[in-house]
Amino acid sequence: MVGRSPLVLDYEIKPEAVYSDGKPITCDDMVLAWASQSGRFPSFDAASRAGYTDIATVDCTPGQKKARVSFAQDRGFTDYGQLFAATSMMPSHVIADELGLGDGGVTTALLNNDGPAVERIAQVWNNTWNLTPDLDLKRFPSSGPYRIDSVTGDGAVVLVANDKWWGTKPVTAKVTVWPRSADLQDRVNEGAFDVVDIAAGSSGTLNLPDDYTRTDSPSAGVEQLIFAPQGPLAAVPARRALALCTPRDVIARNASVPPANSRLNSAAEDAYSGAEATPQINEFAVANPDASRAALGNQPLTVRIGYQTPNARLAATVGAIAKSCAPAGITVQDVAGENTGPLSLRNNEIDVLIASTGGAAGSGSTGSSAMDAYTLHSGNGNNLPRYANERIDGIISTLAVTSDPKELARLLAEAGPILWGDMPTLPLYRQQRTLLASTKMYAVSGNPTRWGAGWNMDRWKLSQ
Repeated sequence: MVGRSPLVLDYEIKPEAVYSDGKPITCDDMVLAWASQSGRFPSFDAASRAGYTDIATVDCTPGQKKARVSFAQDRGFTDYGQLFAATSMMPSHVIADELGLGDGGVTTALLNNDGPAVERIAQVWNNTWNLTPDLDLKRFPSSGPYRIDSVTGDGAVVLVANDKWWGTKPVTAKVTVWPRSADLQDRVNEGAFDVVDIAAGSSGTLNLPDDYTRTDSPSAGVEQLIFAPQGPLAAVPARRALALCTPRDVIARNASVPPANSRLNSAAEDAYSGAEATPQINEFAVANPDASRAALGNQPLTVRIGYQTPNARLAATVGAIAKSCAPAGITVQDVAGENTGPLSLRNNEIDVLIASTGGAAGSGSTGSSAMDAYTLHSGNGNNLPRYANERIDGIISTLAVTSDPKELARLLAEAGPILWGDMPTLPLYRQQRTLLASTKMYAVSGNPTRWGAGWNMDRWKLSQ
């Protein structure tokens, strides 16, 4: 840090830091991370602008290992340590090669605001890094301890040690990461999986063989109903009607946790749960079909609710909502599928998505409430309800640069009534995670954020 007001940070990338294809990691990759996620170039379809939108300039000489990042006046983003992390830094040289822009061409186009070139860069950034079985490995160089070896036909990602990694070598040379499947119990029984990290209850009641250990712990993400910006739930009264007949108390009890009421401070809800506990919460604490019917003016409503399958817990949740809302004249249809997710909401295939913060299928939190809050900021990619409220935008922006606990509590208390009134989402409960590990596995440890148990995968060891 070389300045506090405005915030100015000098970054230096290790001289030996290279991608697995041997190309150096440079400040060009930082410029791309900022440009793609700051919102100043709308063609980039980024999930979140949190933090990057507050950066005024990134000073970078193409090909160099140093950069100066200057934030806008009064926009000292408190969680700046979360920026330019492994998951947001993508290899700019892959885009340069794809478009024939040459060394430094991406940075030059972005810093000079070259409209046509920026448009082409954004399209490649949006569409290049999809994990499909036929992927071109040249486009996926790694900057971490592992690199992608292949993606199998059933969606498993095979990782192998990256021999160009400059840090501590990974303990295990090869790790295969599988998507959750309906045959999880069978795979555990036969010892096919060494580590399992899932939302608690998503695979029903799991019976544990003797050679596995199990730990259950809360995540930093909140399971919630996320309403579509179009269709039958585009209007606030319809959303409120569905929320009024949703049995939040029953759903939370079935998950063996208290209901969660937080939308803007999920990662650290316990410290501020009182701040968001506005009187409106009581209105939505238990199902009230009569109030729900009145909100709709006695008109019938049909609602399609989706989630990613297989998920026994969420199937039961939709069943509970359907049963509770039927007396209100609301017909709930379960339209879940294995590919259901944020895009299903965007493409009008469902009216409600049940998922964690920002639509994540996993534990769904960055671990920073300030960053998670941007899921309800207008224009943010993962603002799935396309919610826009000027005062809420102001509160979210202020939360991001505030560290005073009293001021945080005041802002959250101001936001509560507005969000319960507009109902862009309906929080249900803090998602619990179940972590299974073979007794032969060492160093496996849960993580409450969206990175889950895999956060220290390079330290895992399986004794034979």
